[in-house]
This record gives sequence, C-alpha cells and structure tokens, in this order.
Amino acid sequence: MSEGHQLQAIAARRALRLKAMRALLGTLLLALHGCASLPTLEEGRAQAVADRSAQVHDASVPGDGTVAPHRVRAGRAQVRALLQRTGVSVLQQHLDDTAGVLGGPIAGGNAVRLLIDGPVTHAAMFEAIAQAKARIDIVTYILDDDEVGQQLATLLIERRRAGVSVRLMYDSVGSMATANAYFERLSSEGVSICEFNPVNPTRVRRNWKINNRDHRKIMVVDGSRGFAGGINVSSVYSAGSFGARRAREPGQVPWRDTHLEIRGPAVSQLVHSVDTLWQSQHCPVVERPPIKPPAAAGTVAVSVVTGGPESGRSTHYLALLSAFTHASARIYITCAYFVPDPQLARALIDAAQRGVEVRLLLPSISDSWLPLAAGRSHYASLLAGGVRIFERAEALLHAKTAVVDGVWSTVGSSNLDFRSFVHNEEANVIVFDAPFAAQLEQLFDRDLERSREITASEWSNRGIAPRVQQWLARQFEYLL
Repeated sequence: MSEGHQLQAIAARRALRLKAMRALLGTLLLALHGCASLPTLEEGRAQAVADRSAQVHDASVPGDGTVAPHRVRAGRAQVRALLQRTGVSVLQQHLDDTAGVLGGPIAGGNAVRLLIDGPVTHAAMFEAIAQAKARIDIVTYILDDDEVGQQLATLLIERRRAGVSVRLMYDSVGSMATANAYFERLSSEGVSICEFNPVNPTRVRRNWKINNRDHRKIMVVDGSRGFAGGINVSSVYSAGSFGARRAREPGQVPWRDTHLEIRGPAVSQLVHSVDTLWQSQHCPVVERPPIKPPAAAGTVAVSVVTGGPESGRSTHYLALLSAFTHASARIYITCAYFVPDPQLARALIDAAQRGVEVRLLLPSISDSWLPLAAGRSHYASLLAGGVRIFERAEALLHAKTAVVDGVWSTVGSSNLDFRSFVHNEEANVIVFDAPFAAQLEQLFDRDLERSREITASEWSNRGIAPRVQQWLARQFEYLL
C-alpha cells in the first residue's frame, strides 16, 4: 500500500472512530441516571478545606518539594517570600486563590518546557523513552497503529527488552480503530496493557461505565520526566501548524495542539495520577523497580490537576473559574471544544465588563460539527458581554490552554465543556510563572495572526441555517 493510501486509510479509521463515538453517546440519553452538576466556587473552597482537614500527614513539608494538601499555605510561604522580593503581587494573589480550591498539592522547584504541535512533542517523548532506565508510564486517549504509533511500539519494545518496566493505558473509545494485533504485539513483549472502560462488556473488569472516558495524555519516564497536554499518539499530528512542516497529502489539515514537559517534584503528581487510575481500573499488577523522588530542576511552582467521574471532583473547573473570577488584566483562552456552562460563561462576561481583556481563540473547523455548533451558539451572549472571539484558520485547533494576567497558565487535556468537566478523566497542569505565561501569550499572538475575529455585527447577520444548526447542537451540549 502506498503512503498516500495508508494516510487515507488512517483518516478513514479516525472518521469511523469519531462517528462511532458520537453515535455511542447518543444511545446514552435514556441510560443516563440524571445529570451531574458543576460546583460553585464556594462549594469548591468548602470541599478543599474538608479534604485537607480529613488528611493526616506529618507537619513538615515533604522532602521531595511537594506541598501536601493541608500544608499548601505553608509551602506557598516560600514562594510568596520570593515573589515579595520581586514585587509580583498578582502571582501571589493567583497562588492564594487557586490553592483555595485545589484538593491536591502545589510543588515548587520545577522546570517546564512548552511543546508546540505534534512533531516537536512526539520527538521529545520518543527521546525520553529511548533514555529510560527503569520505568515508563503512558496514559493516552487515542493510540493509533499508524506511523507514529508504530514508532512508539518499537521504542517501548526496545526498552522492555532492556529491562525497563512499561505500563500503557489507552481509552477503549478513543482507540477503537486500532487493531488488536497492535496491543497483542506489545503484550507479547512484556508491556503491561490496560484498556480503560472497555466498550465490549465481556472485557469489563468492573462496573460498565461506557459514558466515562479517559481523555488524559500523560507520559512519565523514570519518575523524573513527565509530559502532559492535548496531544495523542497519532499521525494526524505529523504536520506542524505554523508552516515548518506541512501535511503530506493535499487536503490534509495540520493539527494545532499544545503539550508540555515537566522536570522536578511535580512529576510525582503525574506518577500518582497514573497509579491511581491504573488501580481504579483493576489493571494488571506490575512489579516495578523503585525510583527516587525527583529532585528540584528549576524554580517554577506547578500543580498537576486530575479528576473526573472516578474521583468525583471538578478541580480543574474550579481552578479555571477561580482564575477567571479574580483576573485583573487579561484572559487568553485557546480551546478546541468550547461549550461553557452558565457559570463559566458568566465569569468571562463579568471579567470583560470589569475591564479585563478577554479573548477566546476557537476553531474555525473541527473533526465534529456538533461541539463546534454548540460552542457557536454561545457567541451572541459572549460578544454582547464584551468578550472578543477569534477563529483559527489554516489548521484544526485542538489545543486546550489558558493564561491569566500573565502569571497563571494551564495546559492540559480538558476542553471547556460538560464532557471534560463531568464525564471524562482529564489531566491538566497549572503553572504559576510569569516567563512561562509570556511564552503562552506569544503563542497566542502567533495563532491570532492566522485567525479571523468574529464581530457582534457579523454574527447577528448570520443565516437561518447556521442558527438552526447551533440551536439543535446546544440541546445536546451536556453529552457532547
């Protein structure tokens, strides 16, 4: 089969997977037992206090640099002392506000690297795998058996033969187009494989929760080098979205996405999140070589925020809501699927009306029309409230990032929609650092150069067909 035909086959499998997923979700309308609700900030703060008071820890800050939940304030004192010397009071405020709703720790002493698009991200991940000495953990939503997926398999098998312990979790819906032979090959070489919430009820190891998906994209090597963000293991990411590498087939659209690499104590949070998810799914028990807690690698404060139906927490939603509510200068959001609930939309409009510059960078095209149309159904009220909206051209926007006041940033797997906040297991990294925020803002500006602003007057003159489509999609936004 020629490369062109291979790419067409990959695209066809992906389209089939997406159509199947949407059809699957549609059948859940009658099966859902009520709708989960999203918490208010007050409820989130109360829950965080309860979580911290319910935990019993040693009173000292852990030696690996991680600040235990009940010691978040004490740990932040060191950060605040540094900030007071540099005069960055806005960052102090965001640290305080976010810590008030986090149920997990904030870790200092990290180095964070921004990774833009698939080619750079996959290269960094594969380089880390090749250097692994003891352990590799991977959790991904989509794992395609295409060129990138085969590269991953080859590297994992090489490391497994060298004695490295390897765990790999993939989502049953996200990876439903991947051949069983791909996973059988890895398993035969000693890679520990676990399928998250199998669609096939005969493979279920626990309760059948077909609507709850694992949308996380995490990789950890030797417990000291971690990756997280929005990029899956798939060749759809093989082209850069800024022109450095274009799609190899005419009509193939490059994907615009964002990931990051972490070194330092916060990587322990990624390890913990993988361990917890692995255990919750009753995955195979794996004997693993011990690793040392990661040493400090920089000066950046980081919190890894995971959660979903398994944890019963909406921590990342609360962290976003807190950051938007307390924003004083600007909010820049880049989001693949933007279908905000009323509380989140109100926070953005309130911010704009008190003088905060609120900009949304959203897709102009998508791999599914439903969330795109549902998101657009919110444009009129957001534009009327002073929020500026831009749609990215020349690429399929899949990134999920936000930067607030030039000091508070997040990169991860969560979209701003009900599916991410209620139905999915997600992983996001909150970074408290002005230089990193500046990088994200520069990236945002680069995207704006390839975007078109949607104005209120233009939007009010759209035709009847898109209005009907958007209204219809909005009726199903809870399930999208």
